[in-house]
Amino acid sequence: MYSISLGDAELGPLEPWHAEEFLANIDRGREFIGQYVGLPDLVTDLASSRAYLQSYADKAASDTGRLHGIRRDGTLVGGVLFRTMDLMQGVAEAGCWLEPAAAGQGLVTKAARVLIDWAIEERGIHRVEWRAASKNEASIAVARRLGMRRDGVLREYTLHRGERFDLEVWSVLAPEWRAQSTAE
Repeated sequence: MYSISLGDAELGPLEPWHAEEFLANIDRGREFIGQYVGLPDLVTDLASSRAYLQSYADKAASDTGRLHGIRRDGTLVGGVLFRTMDLMQGVAEAGCWLEPAAAGQGLVTKAARVLIDWAIEERGIHRVEWRAASKNEASIAVARRLGMRRDGVLREYTLHRGERFDLEVWSVLAPEWRAQSTAE
């Protein structure tokens, strides 16, 4: 399996055969991750873990999504993904998850940079979106660190565990991404 160095961690694909490792990662962070996203509610056992990973293998095969894990010292601690990729329109929606022990160390920002750069430079994506519950300050901070702009708020858009959340939409356009990449 290939991996890309993030300095203190590595980024690599997550495949259906990683189902046990993925489930263990979700189990370690189930409540933390599940505060604002539904991933822990979807991945509850080995069968659902494998099915989730297979859905992304299918998306990768059809060029409509991607899923990569972040590993530190060989342990899966989180990941980044393109939940959707529409090559015809040139739009992709990025996202992430991270277990609590790995939070606050810049891992998601580093990993998302790699994924976004690949999407823009290799796949011709023009607009990358980042959606986060308005209360999810950590995710919004990642969008800011990635140089994204806040497009707006979808009021009470997301129903999660019986509560409605406002959903913020952030984005970066390919010319903006390239300009900030050359400035760094």
